[in-house]
Amino acid sequence: MAAANSREDWQALAREAARGVDEAPGEEMRQLLVFQVADASYALPVECVREIVRQRATTPIPRAPEDVCGVISLRGEILQVIDLRRRIGLAPCAPTRRARIVVVQAEESGVAGLLVDGVREVLRTGQSSLQLQGGGDGMVAGLVRRGDAFVSLIDLERVLDLHVDA
Repeated sequence: MAAANSREDWQALAREAARGVDEAPGEEMRQLLVFQVADASYALPVECVREIVRQRATTPIPRAPEDVCGVISLRGEILQVIDLRRRIGLAPCAPTRRARIVVVQAEESGVAGLLVDGVREVLRTGQSSLQLQGGGDGMVAGLVRRGDAFVSLIDLERVLDLHVDA
């Protein structure tokens, strides 16, 4: 009987550890893919991410906006790749070995790849840690509190809308 209680104690401890610091009991949790662009952390809901692949050569598209790197073929599917650094208005930079293409699926804009400087983690956070911004014309939909710092939550539809001026 002591073994059963010990096992239940371990399971309760594991559930508590998995819950994380920011979660209140009964609070809805969100999982966000956190990635690096320049010196800042950005995130997307994991349900928008199909996969993460190593950065690879792209085929340029004539007369495409400067922030469109080109296209890649991923298992027979042609994907447009957007340089997120340039899309959000930062200076271009040569990709490093840590650079990745985050393949995303947006409800209205379809599938595309976002070139980021590196992928950091999957962050599990409570809904109370999210501070969504209403309206505005930026690429950031809100902020996620992470200790004393914030992670910018990307507005995926706006990032993939190539007719929007950054």
